[in-house]
Amino acid sequence: MSRSLASGSTRGGSSSTATSSVSATESPPRILDRGMRAAVARIVRLALFLALLALVFASPSPPTARVARPIVVVAANQSFNWSGYVQGRLEKNTTFHSVAANWRVPMARPHRAGEAEYSSSWIGIGGGCLDTSCALTDATLIQAGIGHDVDASGKADYYAWWEAIPAPLVRTDLRVRPGDRVHVEIKEGTPALWTISIRNRSTGETFSLTLPYASTYGSAEWVIETPVVISETTGAVTVGPMPDLSVVHFNHATANGKPAGFVPAERMELVDFDLTLIATPSLPDRKADGFNDCTYRTPCAAPRKN
Repeated sequence: MSRSLASGSTRGGSSSTATSSVSATESPPRILDRGMRAAVARIVRLALFLALLALVFASPSPPTARVARPIVVVAANQSFNWSGYVQGRLEKNTTFHSVAANWRVPMARPHRAGEAEYSSSWIGIGGGCLDTSCALTDATLIQAGIGHDVDASGKADYYAWWEAIPAPLVRTDLRVRPGDRVHVEIKEGTPALWTISIRNRSTGETFSLTLPYASTYGSAEWVIETPVVISETTGAVTVGPMPDLSVVHFNHATANGKPAGFVPAERMELVDFDLTLIATPSLPDRKADGFNDCTYRTPCAAPRKN
C-alpha cells in the first residue's frame, strides 16, 4: 500500500564514435575507488526508481489517491518499500489463493519533528518475489491491512483499508486504534472471486467485502510498508518517510489455509536510497508462523511466544 507505489522500468542509451590524440603528458583514465563506485550505484538506483515513478504517474489519478504497486527490489532480501516475509510460487512450488494473519495495530510516532510520515501493515497475494532470489516478481496485488500515518504536527491517523491494484486504496469505516488486535484474511472462493475480511478482535467489529479480481497468484506476503507520496498541492512525487512504529508482531500467519512455515531466506528488509536500514523483520518464531517487524532498530528480536 502506498500513497503511490512504483513498478516498471525504463532503459535507454546512446552511442557515438570519436577519434582523438592523447599526448604522453596527459593523465591516464581515472579509476573510481570502492566508495565512489558505491555512490554512483546509489545514484543509478535512485534514477531508475524515479523513472519508475514517472511511468506510474503518467496516468491520471486523484491527487489524494493511495495506490499500491508491487515490491521495488534492491537485492534478494532488500526493498525500497517492503519489510517482512515474502513467499513465492517458484520457491514453494504452489500458487497462493488465501492468506491471513493476526497482529496488533502499532503505535506511530514522528521519526523527525515537523515531517509528515506514512506507513502500513498488511497482508496480500501477488506483487512479491517468485523465489528467494527475487529475480522475478508478480505484477498483480490484492491486499488489506492497517494504515498508521503521522502528519507534520505529530498527530497520528489509524485506519483499516483494502486495495486491488491498479485501483486505488479504499479506506473502510472499521475503527482501529493502536494496541487493537486485528485479524485480516484474503481468500479466493470461486475462481477470481475474492473475500477480504478485517476483524478488530478487540472491539468485535468486522469489515467484509467480496469482489472480482484477476490475480496471477504468484506470491504471498506479510509486511510493513513505507509509501511513495503525491503532494496534494504541487503534485510532487517523493518517497514517504517511515514513522517510528512500535514493534509489529505478525502471528498465526497462514497461506492456503495452512501455517505459513516461514524460513529466514524469505525475509525482506526495507532500506532507503543510501541502503540504510529503515525496517527489519526478525527471524521466525518457534512455530514458523510469526515474526516481529521493527523500524529504525536492529537487530529485531524474534517473538518469544505466539
